Amino acid sequence: MLKKLLILRTPGIGPVKYRKLLDEFQTDENIIEHLSLTDDFIDSVKLEMNKAFDLGVEYICDDDSRYPSELKKIKNHPIVISARGNIATLSKRCVSIVGTRHSTAAGMNFISELANAFVQHNIAVASGMAMGTDAAAHHGALMANGDAQTIAVLAGGVDYIWPLENESLYYEIMERGVIISEMPVGMEPNASNFVQRNRWVAGIGESLIVGEADAKSGSMITARFAIEYKKPVFAVPGHPSDARSVGPNSLIRTGAATLCMSVKDFFDDEIDVKNKKNNKPENEILDKLGIIPVSESVLANLVKKSVSEIKSDLVVLELQGLIRKQDGGYVLN
Repeated sequence: MLKKLLILRTPGIGPVKYRKLLDEFQTDENIIEHLSLTDDFIDSVKLEMNKAFDLGVEYICDDDSRYPSELKKIKNHPIVISARGNIATLSKRCVSIVGTRHSTAAGMNFISELANAFVQHNIAVASGMAMGTDAAAHHGALMANGDAQTIAVLAGGVDYIWPLENESLYYEIMERGVIISEMPVGMEPNASNFVQRNRWVAGIGESLIVGEADAKSGSMITARFAIEYKKPVFAVPGHPSDARSVGPNSLIRTGAATLCMSVKDFFDDEIDVKNKKNNKPENEILDKLGIIPVSESVLANLVKKSVSEIKSDLVVLELQGLIRKQDGGYVLN
């Protein structure tokens, strides 16, 4: 593995360049000899490998049986990925789910239920561990019993937790799923890394589900990659006046994606979705809210309670960041 990493960590060498060099020089040893690497550079790669070992990170080459089969089908896929957690997750069937970081409570609940359903059917869920939709997909997967449920594809090193708000989610995924990256251990992500991360999120799943997403977003980039890879794409529709619905609605309108309305679009059998909304007043209220402001009196009528009875629930939901006041009423955040 050291020889491969010495080549792949050399500036300017990625999967495409590596394969060209291998065609020309036949072996990793010959490539390394051609590159004339410095002792300092070699030491830096060895240091990375030592750090990875200390953290329990494994390097998985694309000729390893544990390498994700769907990702391997993608042209110019990573030669080596690093993985932290339950490596067995990479051998399972997998679906990818993406969407905006600024998703609504209703949108996140829907994605969470979908993810939970897939895991209950022994299909892992892959996403990018961002806030919003990604986190909802991972959380939904983790709500099912058992291990090997979800795959987080990171833009930085496999040990670099980003965003920090998802630190607890990171460790839960590490314990009951797996975290992967093609970047060096310890590397902080930059803008271009996120585009590359989107490529592998699109590539690792048998299909892609797009939740709420702006027209110009990383999720739509992921969708374009999935279409390029000829993967089935599904999109969750939303209200036409909500910018977060423009992405999925446009995919459906152009025929690039299949309409996704419920778990039944994928599974016919009845399953016990672990994170269904319960009957608490705050969930009843969330059910009635969207992007159009609804007044307290109308809300009270919809949930069949008095205004005084729902006021405290509205305050709690505001404090939780799930709703906000707008134009004399309430809307979902």
